[in-house]
Amino acid sequence: MTDLHIVLDDTAMVAAGRGNILASRLIHRAHAEPGWYLYAPACALVEADRERPGTAEHLAALPAVTVLDLDLAAALAIAAENTWGQAHTRYAAAPTPERPDGAIVATVDPTRWESQPVRIIDLTP
Repeated sequence: MTDLHIVLDDTAMVAAGRGNILASRLIHRAHAEPGWYLYAPACALVEADRERPGTAEHLAALPAVTVLDLDLAAALAIAAENTWGQAHTRYAAAPTPERPDGAIVATVDPTRWESQPVRIIDLTP
């Protein structure tokens, strides 16, 4: 089986905090099944926590979720963007040497990604 890398955007993080069943299933799979990886970009985590306080602490405490720091390369790539959360999510989903196919963005607002070069998983119930 090929590894599955999924980046949660801020809307998916808020949805997870509100008990969205599809987001919960992703988190469970990443915890229980080898080869499933979930990422929470720090900037998106901040935006999610502004929308729903406590979301950042909740997600950061989950062993199946890896929080992605805003390192220098990410900061330089997203600095000119309007929303750092969405830009950091897109940056995290981009192909890398470790993930040549990139990652999939999980969201409950798929329209915000229509013009973006990313694959998505729609978590809208």
